[in-house]
Amino acid sequence: MEDSLIFHEKEGEPSEKMHKILFTGLDGAGKTSIILALQREFSKIALIEPTRGAQRSSFNLLGREITEWDLGGQESYRISYLENPSKYFDDTEVAIYVIDILDAARTKKSLSYLYEVVDKFKELQIEPHINIFFHKYDPKLIHSVENQIKSEVLALNKDIVKRLDYEKLQFFTTSIYNPYTIMNAMSKVLLNLFPKAELLQKTIVQFAKKLDCEGLLITDQNSIILGSCFKDDESKKLLSSTIAYFLTLNDVFEDMGLEQQEDQIVVRKKGKYFLFKPVTLQEKALPYYMLVLKSRDPMGIYFMNKDFNAFVHMFNNLVKS
Repeated sequence: MEDSLIFHEKEGEPSEKMHKILFTGLDGAGKTSIILALQREFSKIALIEPTRGAQRSSFNLLGREITEWDLGGQESYRISYLENPSKYFDDTEVAIYVIDILDAARTKKSLSYLYEVVDKFKELQIEPHINIFFHKYDPKLIHSVENQIKSEVLALNKDIVKRLDYEKLQFFTTSIYNPYTIMNAMSKVLLNLFPKAELLQKTIVQFAKKLDCEGLLITDQNSIILGSCFKDDESKKLLSSTIAYFLTLNDVFEDMGLEQQEDQIVVRKKGKYFLFKPVTLQEKALPYYMLVLKSRDPMGIYFMNKDFNAFVHMFNNLVKS
């Protein structure tokens, strides 16, 4: 895999500290498919070949440069990582360990490797945030054996907590067939690197109240959710179920050059209005997007007034600082 996420190079600016994120786990766990899902490259997932060694790439998150290490999980590679921990694990700030919950035959091996990796962190005297992704938690499959899978995940969760006794530990269930689970998990993981994440969330909530909408969600081009506000569970479900598809549709429009003719997408369904719109001040700035859910039209008025312009300025100042 040559690229991961979206690389943005900042011209004329001094290089800043790179924040290192480590993706690891056994081969076939789904590490690369998670990355492709964030890129919205779903057609490539079926063609994935085993990751060879350590694949590195960079992307920008809220003005910070992130370097992502995708470690191939085949046994020969795992041995190499453990024998050379400083080469692969040192300086890690965030570790994402992916476990295939459908591969019960290798669960014990996966846990063993996880514990070995964490032991190497301790040897290196680093304490990255560790995030366990119970992956392939696919909706249709889970629906048929929901109680069994949930109990297995809960048991694994307890075993890991007891064995690691590690403070910076989070658990997520993810599936490429429910893109929001990946977007939500990665967003919570990565926003740990952004000290103003809480202030950004408060700003988004305040604007949502002024907008008098059922829900509002803001994401960047890498599918990272920067903040959200929902009136109720139904609104959350509607926006979380559709955001990935609005981003994909926007990608198509960009490829066709249509985004220069119109800067927003409006969809009306069963009395609900969805509005997808960029939240960016400058043409060459990194793109951010807003998805809003409202019960009443017109939406255009709300996006021409001073409240929206003030929010855009405040939002951009926060993500630049």
